[in-house]
Amino acid sequence: MGAERAGDERETPARRRGQGELEAQVLSALGGASEPVTATWVLERLDGGLSYSTVITILTRLHAKQAVTRSGPGRPVLWQPVANEADLAALRMRRLLDKQSDRDAVLSSFVSVLSSHDEELLRSLLAESGPGDSAAPHAPADRPEG
Repeated sequence: MGAERAGDERETPARRRGQGELEAQVLSALGGASEPVTATWVLERLDGGLSYSTVITILTRLHAKQAVTRSGPGRPVLWQPVANEADLAALRMRRLLDKQSDRDAVLSSFVSVLSSHDEELLRSLLAESGPGDSAAPHAPADRPEG
């Protein structure tokens, strides 16, 4: 009763996925499809014992973020990617930045922790885009538009 059983190993709890990890996995699966696919198709390509409802939830969230499209109201609902994993990560980064009151400080801190390779790549990308080539420019609040 109080004795240990030989080979008594406790079941390890399931690893909690990082924020956006499931979305990235779903986008990756969708990216491998040659045409719009069902949620069941996506589920079959994901490992990790996910439920159908979890896949639907992730697809619905991706749809709200405009990262995937879905077919009309008919059945079955078909899904396809609009954005790839890199696009989705960039969108998340942009949304986080948009929530900050001191964008300059956030960007400065971000750049200060980049590797030299990433910093050089960022400089190159900024040089290629040219001045004023922002995807969604933000006018300073204290500057009148017009």
